[in-house]
Amino acid sequence: MHVDSSLGLLESVQYFPSPHCDDRPANALINMIVIHGISLPPGQFGNGMIENLFCGKLDITVHPYFSTIPSLRVSAHLLISRDGIVTQFVPFSKRAWHAGVSSFHGAKQCNDFSIGIELEGTDETPYEKIQYTQLSRVIKCLMKTYGSISRDRIVGHSDIAPGRKSDPGPVFDWENLDRLLYRLL
Repeated sequence: MHVDSSLGLLESVQYFPSPHCDDRPANALINMIVIHGISLPPGQFGNGMIENLFCGKLDITVHPYFSTIPSLRVSAHLLISRDGIVTQFVPFSKRAWHAGVSSFHGAKQCNDFSIGIELEGTDETPYEKIQYTQLSRVIKCLMKTYGSISRDRIVGHSDIAPGRKSDPGPVFDWENLDRLLYRLL
């Protein structure tokens, strides 16, 4: 796995450009990874709805839940599906809209300096082994490309928006991720 620095894209992964992004602030230093969990509709997997949401193509008539989020404009840099497929939506050089109102160690607006990685899942459903494997490979690649990302700056959405967000949830196995990262670093 490798980042094409000129494009800000992971090589050899699917890329579906999202309109839900913008430029990072001038001189923003990418120094954090935020791990999220998502499913659409809640608790359902493998139906392409997350991709549709991130690309601004979600048909709100497909499911009653979607009528509650008709104007939601969100994205992440990457999505790792339940079967381990990695899809990119926003170049790393751009600001994806994944963190919302957030802060980390006093720095607000985490979208400015972070990379958002969504895992297809829920707070209560254990993530798949292949998702952890792919996540660790992606993180290793990003740490190599962006030297300011250290293990203590790999956090969950719940860490930067406590009380507002709970993902990737209590079932996310941080120890497993650390073991995999240790083996790869």
